[in-house]
Amino acid sequence: MFKALMITRTTDTPTTRLEQVDPTALPEGDVTVAVDHSCLNYKDALAITRGVPVVRRFPMIPGIDLAGRVSASSDPLYRVGDRVIATGWGLGESHWGGLSQVARLPGRWLLPQPAGLSSRQVMGIGTAGLTAMLCIMALEEGGLTPASGPVIVTGAGGGVGGMAIMLLARLGFQVVAVTGRPQLHAYLTSLGASEILPREALAPTGKPLERTRWAGGIDVVGGTALASMCASIQYGGTVAACGLAADMALPLTVAPFILRNVRLQGIDSVMCPRPRRMTAWARLARDIDPTLLDSMLHDVTLADAIGLAPRILAGHVRGRAVVDVA
Repeated sequence: MFKALMITRTTDTPTTRLEQVDPTALPEGDVTVAVDHSCLNYKDALAITRGVPVVRRFPMIPGIDLAGRVSASSDPLYRVGDRVIATGWGLGESHWGGLSQVARLPGRWLLPQPAGLSSRQVMGIGTAGLTAMLCIMALEEGGLTPASGPVIVTGAGGGVGGMAIMLLARLGFQVVAVTGRPQLHAYLTSLGASEILPREALAPTGKPLERTRWAGGIDVVGGTALASMCASIQYGGTVAACGLAADMALPLTVAPFILRNVRLQGIDSVMCPRPRRMTAWARLARDIDPTLLDSMLHDVTLADAIGLAPRILAGHVRGRAVVDVA
């Protein structure tokens, strides 16, 4: 038997509990992993507290990320004892995920644990860091360099926002952070933000175009903030959109795209192809500042995760929660 968070639904309201699980109940897969670390993402918090629409089938073990050691494998790429990680691919949504001491999954979803990073650090990065790096890669592919001008990042107090600020600053970019929590100013400055704006800075004005202010942007909130960001990007700039924490709707015009040649690039980390994942993780292992990364992390247990989830949804948690499943 092993411990795991289990989401069940006997009525319309899902329930999440810490349970003992029989290994014979594990889903199909050609690799079994003894998990030692996972993490809590915004999507995990949604799954734990609300179930649907994140969870596609019940019962479900949440956790879209995991790191651990292979304990059994019929995949020729992996042998017993190999250190591996997995993010996305439906973990914690349609396939039992990483908030568990044991996971079984297809080998094609796994990657070798990046050299030079511990499993705790890898899960501190997790989907949040992977998404941030994919956003930065999109900005670079759009031609953005540190000489282009400042880059604006919304949701700065969260995992993706904080990772993006830290990575952009380390790469030499001037970073403008947007947050609704003034108590985080010192923290965001320590990550590398050179300017901090309140959420109201991206409030809608109704204008199709705003005064150009930024060379590029990374947005995790969607809605009017993303629309205002696009309307304020310099000619030829790029915006990477990776979240909808505020709103799925996007109330904007085509003006930024046809008059200023702005690119809006969507970022998906769930089904991201393996070669691009490998490139992003190699960049993360090279570009991450371990000291700054540690300043973003706080450790919790599986049992703690249930109570922490609603606080994450309410925006009361900064940085990254790493789950020591052991």
